[in-house]
Amino acid sequence: MATSNSRDFDLDVGEIIEEAYERCGLELRTGYDAKTARRSMNLMFADWANRGLNLWTVTQDTKAVTSGTATYTFDATHVDLLEVVLRNSSNTDFTLTQMSRNEYLTIPNKASTGQPSQYFFDRQVTPTITLWSTPDTSYTLVYYYVRRIQDADALINTTDAPFRFLPCAVAGLAYYLAMKRAPERVQLLKAVYEEEFQRAAAEDANSTPLKLTPSMTYYTY
Repeated sequence: MATSNSRDFDLDVGEIIEEAYERCGLELRTGYDAKTARRSMNLMFADWANRGLNLWTVTQDTKAVTSGTATYTFDATHVDLLEVVLRNSSNTDFTLTQMSRNEYLTIPNKASTGQPSQYFFDRQVTPTITLWSTPDTSYTLVYYYVRRIQDADALINTTDAPFRFLPCAVAGLAYYLAMKRAPERVQLLKAVYEEEFQRAAAEDANSTPLKLTPSMTYYTY
């Protein structure tokens, strides 16, 4: 028999909700059932952001840096910064190192100007990045950031997650719904969800090889 030769299986938000309700031993019947499930799904996506790095949310972007301005604002979709480089007018990149709030606070002269070498990322509701030293000319920030997962809105939309996270999404939503609608299944569905999440998170990682260079030191007596 011939295979399907198809590799585009996906579930929209409505189908994920239906599957989750079925795992709870329930049926999706009313508009409120769908509304409360979408709310639970969005809370689950927030939990995913708290659990660690989701590689499909890593995005590259740039920001113009002007002379004399040290602090710049990001929009609320920026969950965290991963790598940041400073690009000069010759298209040469220089790596910036991140410093903590305390390290930035204890810098004696925050107004000193020069080529920035460090940054402080302030994770507020509206996050900001502060460069040090204060830029002495125009540069471009090139950075990778973790963006916020898109909301589950219309039932016909697909989720902002790769297909390999579909089992995790269904299991997680079933657990969230069970807490409200099927408390007798909470422990079972929680265990399934945690197992599915750990499996998906373990796969969602960079598989670059680890390279170690030995340090050879010679002593003379």
